Amino acid sequence: MFDRLEEVARRFDELSARMADPSVFEQAGLYQKIAREVAQLEPVVAAWRALEACRAEREGVRALFEGERDAELRSMARAELDVLEARAEGLERSLKILLLPRDPDDEKNVLLEIRAGTGGEEAALFAADLFRMYARYAERQRWRLEILERSEAEAGGLKEIVALVQGENVFSTLKFEGGVHRVQRVPATENQGRIHTSACTVAVLPEAEEVELDIPERDLRIDVYRSSGPGGQSVNTTDSAVRVTHLPSGLVVICQDEKSQHKNKAKALTVLRARLLDRMKAEQHAREADARRAMVGSGDRSERIRTYNFPQNRLTDHRIGLTLYALDQIVAGDLAPVLEPLHAAHQAELLKSVGAE
Repeated sequence: MFDRLEEVARRFDELSARMADPSVFEQAGLYQKIAREVAQLEPVVAAWRALEACRAEREGVRALFEGERDAELRSMARAELDVLEARAEGLERSLKILLLPRDPDDEKNVLLEIRAGTGGEEAALFAADLFRMYARYAERQRWRLEILERSEAEAGGLKEIVALVQGENVFSTLKFEGGVHRVQRVPATENQGRIHTSACTVAVLPEAEEVELDIPERDLRIDVYRSSGPGGQSVNTTDSAVRVTHLPSGLVVICQDEKSQHKNKAKALTVLRARLLDRMKAEQHAREADARRAMVGSGDRSERIRTYNFPQNRLTDHRIGLTLYALDQIVAGDLAPVLEPLHAAHQAELLKSVGAE
């Protein structure tokens, strides 16, 4: 895996030097393009140079150890050699992870979709809890969250909510959250203290840009009508709600959160592009069984990925056998203890797939 790292380091140095050239600023977009590539190469080059320095130091200490006759000095050299070997091993593993194939969607924004499933009113309440959990986590990450569509249940909670999450590495962070999330708890309406089981589905879709997926106008039917809230109450008195139907696939997206018809149309098209791109990729993954096996779980939304047991304050992620007794902190937005093991498991699978372990 390390064969071309010297070449990568030279490329990094060349690009870094070009960024200091005033003429680069005169060409539209060139500086930003170079800066993005430098940012991608920098951690790899830093890890490679740290490994090379560690190896050189290790060889120096090894030569000292092999040539030293004094028992005490040999013991000190041996201890230092052990430390350097452990450090080199850790740097090699870090470098292997940095060199793994990148998901081209990792740096994209995300469309987060949460829908109440089995469980009636309790499922709708759980959907609202899940959304608050992700919203609090997004706030901690300093991401921007914008609600695109929301359907509220009559007794509280959410039937469905779609939000755009924007920020650094949003998709790479949240991409393993898609699937069925199950909750076990005593509903507020339960008089006999019985635990009920409900479920919600979560979808995490990378935002599709127009340049990635151009949808011809002839493939769309756009209907406008008056927005309405729960119970049919009028939200506003103009025809601002927009329903977009993609005729070839039959996909339908409705947006009515904004008072402006144009804003609702733009939001609906954003959601539609992401869903179409997700469908296209799902079809591609179905044809590429090897790529699917390299993922943590299948990502199939019919798969139960996680259970939230409130009476035991327990969260279980079934894909990697993770159990945490800190559910109160997790639903308050502390998702790192859940997300980090998932990413570590994914990296381990990728390392196996490329024979790097």
